[in-house]
Amino acid sequence: MQLMVRTSDGRRLSINDGGHPAGRPVFLLHGTPGSRFGPAPRERVLYHLGVRLITFDRPGYGDSDRLPGRTVSAAAADVRHIADALGIGRFAVVGRSGGAPHALACAALLPDRTTRAAALVSLAPRDAPGLHWFDGMTESNVREYVNAAIGRSRVTATLGRRSRSILADPAASVAEMAGGLPESDRWIVADAGIQDMLVRNFAEGLRSSPDGWVDDVMAFSTGWGFDLGRINTPVKLWHGEDDIFAPVEHTRWLGRHIPDAEVEVERGAAHFGALRVLTRVLSWAVS
Repeated sequence: MQLMVRTSDGRRLSINDGGHPAGRPVFLLHGTPGSRFGPAPRERVLYHLGVRLITFDRPGYGDSDRLPGRTVSAAAADVRHIADALGIGRFAVVGRSGGAPHALACAALLPDRTTRAAALVSLAPRDAPGLHWFDGMTESNVREYVNAAIGRSRVTATLGRRSRSILADPAASVAEMAGGLPESDRWIVADAGIQDMLVRNFAEGLRSSPDGWVDDVMAFSTGWGFDLGRINTPVKLWHGEDDIFAPVEHTRWLGRHIPDAEVEVERGAAHFGALRVLTRVLSWAVS
């Protein structure tokens, strides 16, 4: 079921409420760029797990209004607004890729409502002490964050061009991306169903503008707005060792700085390996 929720400051957030209607609620936070149509198990799998799955377009993506200057921490308030609107008290949160830091924001800032939080193939904070942030990162991502250091206008210009290219031919953009992936990711993205989902996900997320993508990159390039060391919600961290978009050392760093976090690093897996483990992680989230 698709619906629109308004926040206290009047913004619209585009929501998809699916899975088992009487199941345990889980917010699934999409990657960068992305939308509410990002990777998720099929409805029958969600029914079997007993999961009510809530996804939404982050501000600036799809049909959700932009929140200029947002930080990673802002996601917690949006999740709280959606939960209130849907009559949900407590919930789990799972974030993949660009959604992962936002899931950790919920764990840190909504401790009385977040039962469990999982962060799959996450970045670490840009100012993470002792972490060589760019080591192992693909050139296109490095370029985005270098541009962010130059300024928002530079990021807006470069991601605007990339967004127009993706929208002109989403299928070709997915195929081009797949050509530069590690072997394990190429096998996953070769699936026709995965390709169709990625095409729809990117096309919807960027349909109105590149604003959500720009604001994500800027948010990841500044302070997250919360203290990882104060998280007391159970946290699971998963990463593929061969990831080139968010290098695995980012998750290892998070594991050392989030109290009692469960860290799983899978050899022979990479960024899109998170799609393969998503059902298992959702099962953990509601257990």
